[in-house]
This record gives sequence, C-alpha cells and structure tokens, in this order.
Amino acid sequence: MSSLFDRKKIVPRYKMLAYAMLLVGVMIICRALYISTVKRDYWMQVASRLKKDSVDVKPTRGNILSCDGRLMASSLPEFKLYMDFKALHEANNDSLWEEKVDSICMGLNHIFPQKSAAEFKQELEAGRAKQSAHMPIWPKRVDYSTFSEVKRLPVFNLISYKGGFHYEEFNARKRPFGSLAGRTVGDMYGAKDTARFGLELSYDSILRGTSGLIHRRKVMNKYLDIMDTPPIDGADIVTTIDVSMQDLAERAVIDELKLINGNVGVAIVMEVQTGDIKAIVNMEKCIDGEYREVKNHAVSDLLEPGSVFKTASMMVALDDGMCDTTKMIDTAGGVYPMHGREMRDHNWRSGGYGVISLPRGLEVSSNIAVSRIIDEYYGNNPERFVKRIRDLGLAEDLQIPLKGASPAKIRMPKKDKTGRHWANWSKTALPWMSIGYETQIPPISTLTFYNAIANNGRMVAPRFVKQVVVDGEVKREFPVRVIKEQIAKPQTIKTIQTILRHVVSQGLGKKAGSQSFPVSGKTGTAQVSQGAGGYKSGTVHYLLSFAGYFPSDNPRYSCIVCIQKSGLPASGGGMSGVVFHHIAEGIMAQNLKLSVMDAKDSTSVMLPDVKNGNLLAADYVLTHLGIRTDNGWNGLYAEGNPVWGKTELTQQGVQMERVKHYGQSHVPNVLGMGARDAVYMLESRGLKIVINGRGKVVEQSLEPGHFIKRGETCILKLK
Repeated sequence: MSSLFDRKKIVPRYKMLAYAMLLVGVMIICRALYISTVKRDYWMQVASRLKKDSVDVKPTRGNILSCDGRLMASSLPEFKLYMDFKALHEANNDSLWEEKVDSICMGLNHIFPQKSAAEFKQELEAGRAKQSAHMPIWPKRVDYSTFSEVKRLPVFNLISYKGGFHYEEFNARKRPFGSLAGRTVGDMYGAKDTARFGLELSYDSILRGTSGLIHRRKVMNKYLDIMDTPPIDGADIVTTIDVSMQDLAERAVIDELKLINGNVGVAIVMEVQTGDIKAIVNMEKCIDGEYREVKNHAVSDLLEPGSVFKTASMMVALDDGMCDTTKMIDTAGGVYPMHGREMRDHNWRSGGYGVISLPRGLEVSSNIAVSRIIDEYYGNNPERFVKRIRDLGLAEDLQIPLKGASPAKIRMPKKDKTGRHWANWSKTALPWMSIGYETQIPPISTLTFYNAIANNGRMVAPRFVKQVVVDGEVKREFPVRVIKEQIAKPQTIKTIQTILRHVVSQGLGKKAGSQSFPVSGKTGTAQVSQGAGGYKSGTVHYLLSFAGYFPSDNPRYSCIVCIQKSGLPASGGGMSGVVFHHIAEGIMAQNLKLSVMDAKDSTSVMLPDVKNGNLLAADYVLTHLGIRTDNGWNGLYAEGNPVWGKTELTQQGVQMERVKHYGQSHVPNVLGMGARDAVYMLESRGLKIVINGRGKVVEQSLEPGHFIKRGETCILKLK
C-alpha cells in the first residue's frame, strides 16, 4: 500500500490546493472588508430600496367627528417624491430620459411654480450624474392631487423599476374647520406622526390603529411587497362638540376680547342632562395682537374664581339650616372690618347697600353680606365649611381627557401639633374664601357645579367623547357619568335656582339676560394675584366671569364665560355677561322651530299675492304649497306653452282666469304682471323695454292694442 503512495508527487498537489483555498479565503475577506467600508453607503441604499424584511405598514388614523358626524380631524395621504437614476440606467431608459427631460422640467415648473424649469433640470441632471437612487424631486410633502399630476409626467408614469420614480406615503392630519376647537381636538407632530395634545393625544390608542408587516421578495426580476400582517386602521371617535355652537362661541368671545382689549377669553357650553361639552373656547392674545388657541385655559387655569363662588357659600349655609332667605345682613356703608382687614363692596364709594336680605346679597354680589354670614356661622369651625364646599363637588377630579387638566384646589384648615393653633389658617381666610379667594378652581369645575344646580342637584361629569365607531358601526359607548346624585337638599336647590334667576332679572347679571327666554346665573369679578407681587403690583389684573344656564324654567344648556384683562374698567356682568348673552341667544335661535300657524291671527293673510301673467307657473307653485287653485283650463305645465291671464284671491283660494291677448303686431295688456312676464311678452313682439321700480306693473307707456312700430320703446312703471 505504502509502495503505491508517491509522497513526492502527492504532497505538493495538496499544498497547492491548500494555498489556493487560502488565497480565495483571503480575497473573500478583503472583498467583504471593502464592501463593508468603502462601498457601505452604496449597498445600504440598495438594501433599503430593494430588500426590506418585516417592514411596518402604518394604518390609517381614525377620524374625529363632531356630535352630528361632521369631520373635525381626518387623515389624508401625503407623499414625498423621489427619483432613482440607478433603476433608470439599469432599465436602459437613459435615452428616453434625455429626450423627455425638458418636458419633465417644464411640467414640474407648472406644478411647482416656485422653482423654474431650468433649476429643476440642473438639480435632476446633477442627481443623474451621481446616479442617485433616492433623490428628492420636491423637498416637501405634497397632497394626492399634486402627486397624481407629477405621476402623469413622462418617464415618471412608468413602473418604478423602469422609470425610477418612487414615493413615500404618509398620513397627514387635516382639520376641515381649521382652528375651530383646536386645543380640544388636538394636533399631531407631522414628521413623527405622534399626537401632541387634545383628544388626539388622549384617545391616541383608539385613533392610531395597529401597524401591519410586509416583506419584499424578488419575483421574475421584480421586487414585490408581500403582506404578512395587514394593518388595522384606527377607529373614529364621535365627540360631543357641536360645530355651530363652537363657531358661535368663538366669535362671541373674540369680539368681546377685541372690544375690551382682553388677554384671555374662555367659554364652555355644557348640555345640562348629559354633561356633553358642546363648545369650548380658549382664546389668548398673541404677540401680533391676534387671538388664537394656545393653551386649554378652560381645564387648566387654577385661578381664584371670585364672586361666582358666592353661590356655593350661600348654598352651604342654607343647606345646613344655618339661616334662610329671610336672613337680614347689615352691609354698613359698603366697608366692614373683618378681623383687622376691611371688606369692601363694589359700590363702597357710593355708600354701599345698607341692610339687605340674603337673596339680595347674591343678586348684587355683596362681599360683606356673604362673608358676614359665613363668618358668623362657620368662623369657629372652618373645617366644616370647607368640607361642605367639597361635598358640593367643586373639588372633584372630573377626569377630563385633556392634557394639563387639573382638579380644583380648596385647602382644608389644619392645626399644629398642639391642637390649639392653626398651622395654615388665619381669621381672615374664611371670609375671603367665602367670596371666591383662597381657592383655585378651573372654569370647567365651576361650570360643572352650576350645571348641577340647573339639573336639580344631580352632578354629571363633563363628557367630550360619546362613541367609538368602526366602519359606521358603534363599537363602544361612553355613558353619562354621575358624580353625585344630589349635591344638596332639593329645597336648597330650588331656593338657589330662584335667586340665580333674580340675579339676571333684577341684579348685576342683567346684561346676560334675554327678552326671549329667562336666564339664570351669577357674575364674578376678581383680582388676579401676581404671585409674590400680590394683588396690587403695578397694573391690576382681573378675572371676569359669568356662570349660568338657560332657559331657566327648563334648563337645556349651562355656560361659563371667563375673561382675563388688565386694568379698569372690569365687570363680570358687563363683559362676560354680554358674551354669555350672545352665546345663549345664538344657541336658542339655532334650535328655534316655529310653525306658521303660530303667527296666524284674525288679521293674518294666509294666501300670497299672485301677480298676473303666466298662470301655469303660478299654478305649479301654489299647488306645491298646498294652496287651492281654480284655473278652468286643460293642459300640462310640462308642455311649456304659457297660459296668460289674471288672478283673484277668494276665501277658498286663488281664482285664475285665462285672458286672450292681442296678436304679435299689437301691444298687450301687462298691467298687474311681474317684470319677468311683462318683459317677455313685450320683447317677444319686438319692443324695447325700460323698467322703473319693482313689484307689479302699474303703468305702461304704450296703451294695450297700440300698433307696434319698429324700434319703439315701452316704459314700465312697477310698484
């Protein structure tokens, strides 16, 4: 065996084979290093363009709808456009490009006039010279209409692997009503496709949907996207916002802010029974002097509410049986000492109100009347007062689905370790808390309290979203959430309802009222603390409020209006109350449904005044209005041949009589006709017409039967 093995011949062959394999291995390693370093960018582009595995497919984001189904936010496709000159070259279409490049650039200039055709050509040719595989044709996203125009251009209309034109699709968020309720509806970070604030953020998980997965596979020299997991589009949410009420409220707030040079304006409209937020306005003066929604002040502003809080203070005293509406209070001359500080009424300079009743104290918003009552009955037990205020629901966490929302802050009195002294309380804290200071309450919490009064004591949470809808089918309902079945005794609620109605009818809230329906509510004017500077650091800032509901006898909507302004004049009733008035009257007018029979009386004329002329047209209209006509002829209106005649009103309806007119060579009688029929009859006979006035023809310059001469003019007098 060994004699057959020639070592000198075999070993060198094995060595040569080993050296060859080693050389090939070294070459492979060198090539791999070359590709991973020098050619890395090129192959990364190729990989991203052609070979993608497990790529996310974004679903279409759900819509945000108003309460009546109108789009408030919707996803529409937008596109970024690119050109792949490598694919163009590999498909041997360079000659086609050279032939069509001028047409392409002229077309792009027509679609994007901001850039000339020469500039487009220079950029595209530079990209072609570099053999760019992902060159942007236009730097910004374009809508579907623009995308379609570009795709129709020469070369771009070819399949991507032949022409090189390709694109990226995005879901762009659009709001058909513009900035209407912008802070509440919310917005998106366009580039990141993530929600920023508002309902977009709060219901992002519902609106977003679920991403799908695809991978790319080469089939017959074409790369195809193979769907592994299809995306699930986001669901729609139906909000409680009423577009008409929102628009009305925004205009009312902005008009008043411009008139008084206000800084911030807030308005919220709530449906009494359900708590549905029908409108929410947050206008703020920007550096350019225009008013826009920058922050959701309605749910996040923790400010001392002022006199709108007095209703809660009086409700506590009445509900605890401390006093009743016969209680009389001496407000002196408008200034009264309270534990070392002076409590003043707004009219202290003119002598105050003197001795007044408890209801009158709320009607005229007397600081002294309210603070004296609360200090008298709760001065030695302030914890009880604060606890009862909290029992009214003012400090409840309303669970508002908007970023930045905060519950009210109403501090509870606490004693030190000895139990003999207050740790966070002073003798003046209670009197000033009773009139709306020493607390921080957002407007929506105040409105929820007043809405409970309108709802006979039943407090419901504000509701912003009613339903989740998928393909028109309701998948989830958000029911009305009751916070408290009864915030106070029924008799207390009735008493407060009466007082609030009188505040508007005979108190300081008159400007919030309406002559068409009764309104209830309470005014509020409070100085806004400037932090460490207190209430009197430089220019005094005010929070002006009006909170109430309408119509008083059967409340349908509650509303609060808050305005922040600097300097005087400042009046809650005279400024916020005016906005409340415009909103309330506008909403009631939108919902007004009248019957024509309600306007009928003994002097009413229920039949229209019908002119002479084409009786067929009049008969057609009257018949469709349900008015009886007696015409006395045969024929169909659809035949188009006029029936000329005169009309007469009778008790049964409209009597129509056909009248023969002169021939084409004579002037017809057009008295009693309207301008349209009279002109038609006269011009068809060759006459020129001059019309004076409007209504019926009462005079014609050419007598009926007059023989017509060529070029004659007939002057008609209408009245």
